[in-house]
Amino acid sequence: MKKIIACLLFAQISFAQTVYPTLGKIIANDASFSQIVSPDAKIEVLGSGFVWAEGPVWVSDDDYLLFSDPRQNAIFKWNEKEGITTWLKPSGYTGHGFYSDEPGSNGLLINQKGELVACEQGDRRISRMKPDGGGKITVADNFEGKPFNSPNDICEHSSGAYYFTDPPYGFQGMKDDPTDRTEVFGVYRVSPDGKVTRVVSNLKRPNGILLSQDEKTLYVSQTDREAVIMSYPVKSDGSLGEGKIFFDLRPYKTAADGMKKDKSGNIFTGAGNGIMVISPKGKLLGKIDTGVPTANCAFGDDGWLYITAGKYVCRVKTLTSAR
Repeated sequence: MKKIIACLLFAQISFAQTVYPTLGKIIANDASFSQIVSPDAKIEVLGSGFVWAEGPVWVSDDDYLLFSDPRQNAIFKWNEKEGITTWLKPSGYTGHGFYSDEPGSNGLLINQKGELVACEQGDRRISRMKPDGGGKITVADNFEGKPFNSPNDICEHSSGAYYFTDPPYGFQGMKDDPTDRTEVFGVYRVSPDGKVTRVVSNLKRPNGILLSQDEKTLYVSQTDREAVIMSYPVKSDGSLGEGKIFFDLRPYKTAADGMKKDKSGNIFTGAGNGIMVISPKGKLLGKIDTGVPTANCAFGDDGWLYITAGKYVCRVKTLTSAR
């Protein structure tokens, strides 16, 4: 019955709209936040009826948004003209039968070659493909001969290397899987020539991942009781130095999920019921409060910030941009 209701809700919004419903509010924790998001900015709902919207990415060449729903094993597309349509299904697990409640893709990015790079939880790999078709190519699917757990989120260095997280969230019940896998829920680097190295091995639940504007720092969020955003210095060979806590979310009784940055280096992260905005110095500037569990976000090319928030996909106009 829940699946039927979700389909009906989705069917109601699978067409282009000119006026969108709104939700939530803008909360400033620092006076400077009004220069990032206007206090009267509206959070517009572009679509609903999803199970758990995730991993948004803007495709600049053709002006549209792609985002995952790992629980529906699908990637959806949104643009102003067509509204929301199913873009790829399956997006993760391609086997037969039941795999888990979250078999699909999670984090997405458009790489420097214009390809879509996806964290596939069910097929336990990083893949890439051209947005206009042509099939998937595996970027990485194991470390030292053992399959990954469930790749979750990813970012790209200007060198062409990728960094990604590998928690257990794609397993049934989000628990450790008894099948053959890497024992560590790690953070990995894939070099341009395809070599996989583990760069962080002591986090319990690494999740969101982001490179700083100058690429000298890698941020990794941990969604665990020890809910923090860690920062690691990036060395010239791509390895990482010793990590430290960049932002502690435990006082806020929430955890950070996916992260993006603006041109000033401010970090926008899904956290609890909204997007927290944190300065490069680790100060909370404000929150785009959706009022519902919020996973991730991505900048469009025109100042819109697109937000995946539970069963909703939203956007809010900002006064900043990704570049």
